[in-house]
Amino acid sequence: MAEIKLACETYTWQMPGEQYKGKLEHIMSICQQAGFAGIEPETSFLHHLEDPYKMKDALAMYDLELSALCVVEDWLQPKETEDEKRRADKWISFLSHFPETILLTVQMPGKDRNNLKTRQNNMISCVNDFCRRASEKGIVCSNHPNSSSGSVFRISSDYEVLMEGLDSEVVGYCPDVGHIAKGGMDPLEIIKQYRAVVNLVHYKDMYPDGRWAATGAGNIDFIKITNYLVSSGYQGWIIMEDECDQAISNPDELTLSDGKYIKENIVKLISH
Repeated sequence: MAEIKLACETYTWQMPGEQYKGKLEHIMSICQQAGFAGIEPETSFLHHLEDPYKMKDALAMYDLELSALCVVEDWLQPKETEDEKRRADKWISFLSHFPETILLTVQMPGKDRNNLKTRQNNMISCVNDFCRRASEKGIVCSNHPNSSSGSVFRISSDYEVLMEGLDSEVVGYCPDVGHIAKGGMDPLEIIKQYRAVVNLVHYKDMYPDGRWAATGAGNIDFIKITNYLVSSGYQGWIIMEDECDQAISNPDELTLSDGKYIKENIVKLISH
């Protein structure tokens, strides 16, 4: 892919609960209406679309690309558990049908940050093993830290451990600008610091007090970040993800509103 493209993540539809699980075609229709070129589903949304041929048909119906597939696991042991490895290998097999799709690894946050170093090392070990197997099949991989209070990769010192530990030969870095800001860091500076391994980007907005904001309503400087990505030669997906409270009551309307913001503010920056 020789350009920047915009896609949408399914977490917005996870916030209301379970009601949108198995309704990925509906989410695809909203993404299409909002003007996105791709979609990044978390695996729990796939249901019948775990069949790669049905997934291809659904993507074609809504004129979308499968930009990334988000795989969430605990990865609490030094090596993947049998169940984690079984699921991982299932997704590697699935993605063999989508050679342009990025495999995005995300750790499920814990309840706290106890035993931090051990938990960090275990996650890194599991993700490296998973991504090495995927890489052997030609799949491009990335890792996405988050900012929940129980996340073990939340603040600047955590990121140093993560970036030193991940095998950059098989797994890149997906900066999420909202999670970076919530961890007390400057999103643009973090992207610049680790630009060499950035192969996927997540956008979400946040108010100065740490509450999630609808895209464009908070203090994340998407314009400056996008301009840097363009000027640095980034080629890949920017994935929009909105976790503000409106997602709980009306994720469809929120996503359409986000799409309007993107058209008015971001598309022009990546189009020339």
